[in-house]
Amino acid sequence: MPDDFRTPGQMLLALLEKQGWTKRTLAIVLNVDESGINRLTSDKQAISAAMAISLEDVFDVPAERFLSLQKEYDLAKARIAARPDPKRKSRAKLFGGLPISEMIKRGWISVENSKDASEIEGAVANFFGVDASADIEIIPHAAKKSEVGADISPAQLAWLHRVRSIAADIMVPRFSEKAAQLALKKLALLRKHPEELRKIPRILGDAGIRYVVVEALPSTKIDGVCLWLDANNPVIGMSLRYDRIDNFWFVLRHELEHVLQGHGKQRPVIDIELEKAKNQAEEEISVEERIANKAAAEFCVPTDKIEAFIARKAPFFAERDLLGFANTLEIHPGLIAGQIQHRTQRYDIFRKHLVKVRRFVAPSAIVDGWGDIAPIGY
Repeated sequence: MPDDFRTPGQMLLALLEKQGWTKRTLAIVLNVDESGINRLTSDKQAISAAMAISLEDVFDVPAERFLSLQKEYDLAKARIAARPDPKRKSRAKLFGGLPISEMIKRGWISVENSKDASEIEGAVANFFGVDASADIEIIPHAAKKSEVGADISPAQLAWLHRVRSIAADIMVPRFSEKAAQLALKKLALLRKHPEELRKIPRILGDAGIRYVVVEALPSTKIDGVCLWLDANNPVIGMSLRYDRIDNFWFVLRHELEHVLQGHGKQRPVIDIELEKAKNQAEEEISVEERIANKAAAEFCVPTDKIEAFIARKAPFFAERDLLGFANTLEIHPGLIAGQIQHRTQRYDIFRKHLVKVRRFVAPSAIVDGWGDIAPIGY
């Protein structure tokens, strides 16, 4: 059989002509109504699987050939009839990655019928502040996330927009680098006692830096973000997904360095997850992230001092040595414990010093998550 038939009806007419039959003859052979054969040859009726098998017996043509041609014809008709929708792919990508149920649960979007796609699309567009979901753009930011070099996911983008929306309602003085440097000195004095972390939102706010805590959405893996409402209004957002004092200070100082350097104003500057970043080869990390990582590590525990301490005490670390070293530096022992664990890969030691800090930060910060919904637009 030739392969240039465009429809099943064309092939069936060709087979009848080759056989020297009329449509009535085929109807008699198949024991069916002649009107049905007319509809098949005019492509007004699709060839079913059962009919394809019957035609296979009559014409010695594989049933798969009839069905394959029917499928191609049906698809061609559908393409002609289909209305072009350039926004369909963007909607599929967006809704395929957005945790809609979680966003509804956390009060980020509001819908009366969670099964109404058009209502959900409108609510999502409203959440992102655009007319339609296809208009959603990735806002410039510098964020700590897991997939190095990967595009930002819809869920991660939603988290960033939530941070941005909350921050936009916060009133702070005008930002200046001088004020930020002063804030950094004040933050350094808080490293010894976890209770002092309650002062962080006010210290940053006084420097013109908006500070927001937003619980991470499932699978987003973002620890912190530096973004800008405009060229002169920086925002630091944190997820506190690792509720440990060492992680908290590293992420905060990391994002603060982004602010000081002006990172994230023009394009996304995304780095890998904190725990993986420490093991990443330096040449695989962007210049911006090297700067931020170095500043964060130096702030938590001065590099030369922690290296000297480990060189003297390894492989055996005593509790009294850890506490004495922490007192000398006037920092919490958890900061040193985290550095020792990372540098020696001994994650089983000094774990009790990695205290949880969210309970100290949350009361004085604007928090969205863990059962609380941050007010927006009130």
